[in-house]
Amino acid sequence: MLVMRWRGRSRPAVRSACGMILVAALLAAALLLAEALAVARLDGDSLTGPLRLYARPPILALGRRADAEMVAAHLARLGYSEASERIVRPGQYALDSTEWLIVSRRLRRLGPLASGRAIRVRFDRWGRISSLTGAEGDRFRAVPLEPEPIAVVSAAESADRVPMLLDDLPPHLIEAVLTIEDQRFFEHHGLDYRRIAGAALANLRDGRIVQGGSTITQQLARSLFLDGRRTLVRKAREAAMALVLEARHSKPEILQAYLNELYLGQDGGLAIHGVGRAAEQLFGKDAGFLDLAESALLAGLIRGPNLYSPLLHPERARARRDLVLRLMLERERIDDTAHRLASESVVQVRRRAPRGPPARYFRDHVLAVLGEVDPEASDHGTAGDAVVTTLDGELQRAAVAAVAGGLAALERDHVDGLGGESAGSEVQAALVAIDPRSGDVLAMVGGRDYGTSQYNRAVHARRQPGSAFKPIVALTAVTRRATTGEHEEQVTLASPLSDTPLEVETPAGPWRPVNYDGQFRGRVTLREALERSLNVPFARLGLELGPPSVALGAFEVTPLEMARAYGVLAAGGSRADSRSVLGVLTAAGGVRLAVDRTGERVVSAAQAYLVTSALRGAVERGKSGTTNGFRDGWFIGYTPALAVAVWVGFDDGRSLGLPGSAVALPIFARFLATVTGRNGTEGQWGAGPFDVPSGLELVDVDPETGLRAGWGCPGRPELFLVGTAPRRTCEARGIRWDRGPGDVELLRRLERLASREYRRP
Repeated sequence: MLVMRWRGRSRPAVRSACGMILVAALLAAALLLAEALAVARLDGDSLTGPLRLYARPPILALGRRADAEMVAAHLARLGYSEASERIVRPGQYALDSTEWLIVSRRLRRLGPLASGRAIRVRFDRWGRISSLTGAEGDRFRAVPLEPEPIAVVSAAESADRVPMLLDDLPPHLIEAVLTIEDQRFFEHHGLDYRRIAGAALANLRDGRIVQGGSTITQQLARSLFLDGRRTLVRKAREAAMALVLEARHSKPEILQAYLNELYLGQDGGLAIHGVGRAAEQLFGKDAGFLDLAESALLAGLIRGPNLYSPLLHPERARARRDLVLRLMLERERIDDTAHRLASESVVQVRRRAPRGPPARYFRDHVLAVLGEVDPEASDHGTAGDAVVTTLDGELQRAAVAAVAGGLAALERDHVDGLGGESAGSEVQAALVAIDPRSGDVLAMVGGRDYGTSQYNRAVHARRQPGSAFKPIVALTAVTRRATTGEHEEQVTLASPLSDTPLEVETPAGPWRPVNYDGQFRGRVTLREALERSLNVPFARLGLELGPPSVALGAFEVTPLEMARAYGVLAAGGSRADSRSVLGVLTAAGGVRLAVDRTGERVVSAAQAYLVTSALRGAVERGKSGTTNGFRDGWFIGYTPALAVAVWVGFDDGRSLGLPGSAVALPIFARFLATVTGRNGTEGQWGAGPFDVPSGLELVDVDPETGLRAGWGCPGRPELFLVGTAPRRTCEARGIRWDRGPGDVELLRRLERLASREYRRP
């Protein structure tokens, strides 16, 4: 009985003892976990910021034109302001008709692209830049402006920070933070018992929480590991973690981590953490260049970023700043003169934060290829770096607007719906523009709405190019010799092709290509077939060069691949590899990676120009394309400095019911009209003349026979590679003769004499 009573009484005691042991074990585990987290966060990622993507920087260069309106708009988007005084400060500019002065902001992570450098720009009487000089009189041939931001890529998608080393921050910023947040920071060991007691008395006296006793170390523990709920359990954990942090890390390490972790407001959907990013957001400068007044204002934000925001409540922000300055004076952290000057200064903050062009499809593309151009970087190995991309901000805005406007007009003009009654999903479009000389991707739109679909059709959608592939077939033809019996004959733009009914046996049955209008024209030249986009002559040409399906574009390509293919024509026969990244800068502003342009010459400049000359007969030097059943609408065009491919269609391959000239051409036209209609580009992207390369000759040819024209046998001029023009002339008065070398030289002399401008003596 005694044993039974003893056992009965002992069960609660045993359970209580076990519970205490479990609680102790959990507390010990929590402390160990806190220490492990502290080590990981402060030793590993305390100075890691998000990856930042930038557009290519605009370049001011000697001999070029520069439009003041465009430059001012670019600087304004970055938060620069027009100087109202004679002194132009960092982040300001002054532009007039004959001279500009631009002083870049001071952003350490952008290195030479934002170093606070002053540049004076002078112009000649023709409006071209005649000199670029620095503050010390040094001269430059070209100066890059600060680039626009494209995206912030962070492991924590909602957070943004620019980590700073403690040694890179101004002493008055550190003093301001310590004054308002933790005056005895260097005296306590994580917990300030005097401050805790004082805060408790004040709270008891008021009957509510009016003061906080948290030290900087406790605040850091809270921001790193805990949520914002005010409970006794959370406060106990906060105190325990603060003790762990103090035991594991030095005071400077804790203070540095705190200044990089502080929550200091919002930038759209991103939370601003740390004084580095807050200094950029509010003042447009690196935190290392803050003055005393700015430092005091920033320190005052810590207690209430929204309550004391100078953007939302300027008067309240100034009062808070003055409080910090007064406390700094009372504690002898600043002298009377510094206090007076800082208190009298006007609160000046940027009213506009940088907003780059909408380029989320391009952002995804860059992140995908970044590992290829930077193999040593792991998934987070480039965190904190600045990636300078090839994107042109103006062209990207034009591309986005062209796609949106073109699709809206297309759907407005076809209110019954595209694709027939079964239409379900929306029609999609993609546009990609490259610089054919370098392969740089200048603009990219992968769909009508990134929020609805992140699938990048400009890069990943493989669709049939249809007639848009004909110029590539023509280029292949003029670079190869056709064997006719025992002789080899060079295919030229004057080579005759048969536009008559054709039937080819295939495993799927007979294939009978037809032209878009169902008509046959008999004998046509290669130039005519390309200008009129005739299917049947190209099918016959394809039988000689390769499978006919290739000749008519039945295989699948992406818009980016089509832009690169046409880029060969635009670049005079050189094919450049695609490039979307120019380089990578470290968080300290050093160049960690520079991506060189690569490529190769695939055809001669003369051969490429032959096809370009034929495409001049097509619409606006471009080429529309439509696949069988109107499933894909294409338009591809180029200038000497720009190759643009536009695709329109449904993701599921349903028919559009309209040709490429009706769906893709309007988008191309909108885009090109915008980018070539800007003032001051001096034809940078415009449809300027293509340089006629050497190795070509112009010869009159009889279109009926393909022979050289002669007396009594009129012809029309055609371009040929030197040595490939027909030597035989067409029949005239029953005489047939071959032109010898002497006759050719005589004709050239006569042509040169006839082409000279007659001038009176």
